[in-house]
Amino acid sequence: MNDLGPVTLDQRLLGAIEVGMAPALWAEIQPDNVAVHEVSGRRRTCGELNANANRIARLLRSRGLAAGDAVALLCSNRVEFADVLVAALRTGLRLTPVNWHLTPDEIGYVVNDCEAKALFADVRVTGAAEAASACPLLIVKVAIGGDLPGFEGYEAAMAEFDASDIDDPVRGYTMLYTSGTTGRPKGVYKPNAQIPTYDPTYDRDVDVHLCTGPAYHASPMAGDLRRPLNNGVPTVLMDRWDSELVLQTIEKFGVTRGHFVPIMFQRLLALPAEVRAKYDLSSIRRITHGAAPCPPEVKQATIEWLGPVLNEYYAGSEGGVGFTITSEEWLRKPGSVGRRPRPEVARILGDDGRECAVGVPGAIYLQLAAQGGFEYFKDPAKTEANRQGGYFTMGDVGYLDADDYLFLTGRNAETIIAGGVNIYPQEIDNELIKHPAVEDSCTVGVPHAEWGEEVRAVIQLKAGQAPSDDLKAEILAYAAARLAKFKVPRSIDFATALPRSEAGKIQRNKVRAPYWEGRTRQI
Repeated sequence: MNDLGPVTLDQRLLGAIEVGMAPALWAEIQPDNVAVHEVSGRRRTCGELNANANRIARLLRSRGLAAGDAVALLCSNRVEFADVLVAALRTGLRLTPVNWHLTPDEIGYVVNDCEAKALFADVRVTGAAEAASACPLLIVKVAIGGDLPGFEGYEAAMAEFDASDIDDPVRGYTMLYTSGTTGRPKGVYKPNAQIPTYDPTYDRDVDVHLCTGPAYHASPMAGDLRRPLNNGVPTVLMDRWDSELVLQTIEKFGVTRGHFVPIMFQRLLALPAEVRAKYDLSSIRRITHGAAPCPPEVKQATIEWLGPVLNEYYAGSEGGVGFTITSEEWLRKPGSVGRRPRPEVARILGDDGRECAVGVPGAIYLQLAAQGGFEYFKDPAKTEANRQGGYFTMGDVGYLDADDYLFLTGRNAETIIAGGVNIYPQEIDNELIKHPAVEDSCTVGVPHAEWGEEVRAVIQLKAGQAPSDDLKAEILAYAAARLAKFKVPRSIDFATALPRSEAGKIQRNKVRAPYWEGRTRQI
């Protein structure tokens, strides 16, 4: 193991992490070690990653970007994602990784809303150039992996700039977008969020991370990219999910750590036993999982297969990682998502705003201070709507047992979680309601054995319209032309009327309830 000595680790590394320069320190110590692998074979050494980050930092500064300005990154899991991320984090910039599964209109909205002055776009993302054309604030447009109309090439844009370390680093930060329950996505603005920091449990001679999910998501980016890069540990980027390829990759690279979501466990367990037995997975030391509830039988089977290496957390884009649970704890408390570390970190509140008794479900509120604080970018009303006395809620319902372990029992019907991805039904209803045959729409999450939930639209037709399979297909095709693929309803049900409150708000819980009736789980 590289021994930097306690003074270096305590002072140089921790200080470097604070201003986004940890990769520079590792470039000095282990320049030829690989920092980022792609499964395809491309890679970045620590030295190359640091040099590219410095060039990008100087490129952006030369075009007028300064600390506090925004950069958008529309990029699949490739080494350039790490280059741009590291550059922004040492230049005081606000980096927004954009979900590349979105439509061009949705991508353009996020780039505009975050007030990006620069956009780095992967040429493999459909509609990248179209989205950029609708973003007048952009003064820098760089194409990754090829050519895009109106964009500079990635290598050419960096070529003229010095690769030496910048001498005035400023801590940057990321601003991710979480979809809005009443319309467009909202940026989670948290410049004082905790930084993935020095972890003494790492062994830099052994540890290798695997990033299985899109790096634009909060947990893969923090846990499988920022954390290993800050600790001098390599990470392997997978650009798409392939169950057997995951096992091959673990064996090939000697993967020791990674972040998964429950549907990934389900898909791995669904492989034939002879396929699973082909690969040596003994290198795995720790798998972190979250993003969606994991069915107990799935988690039990995964622990029996891989050993007690699963570590679950409860969190969202806004924060909430105070709840964690090891495999050993979970086997004693099956179904829990973690233990409250201190009483003040979280509260369970009833409809009357009072603290719920042990075992009684209520709304889960998390302490703002423990997350570094946050606000929804340019939306003070939404920011205040989920607050209560220094606490915020992500809309989940659950209870604490006598040992302070948290169990989820439900969720605000405004959120659907399909395969670990948050989907907000109002966005879907806003499009469906435009169809000429649709009088009213209420989209909900219904049970799905593999995904946890699937998107179902319940439609009230206009007078004179009759339900039919042809009309279902027509409405679904209409939705597919206007929504990102993962948001399109998988099916439609027709209803003669949809329940609304006296104030006119759709009562989504009432529409959702019959689909979950008689089930032990409600999420």
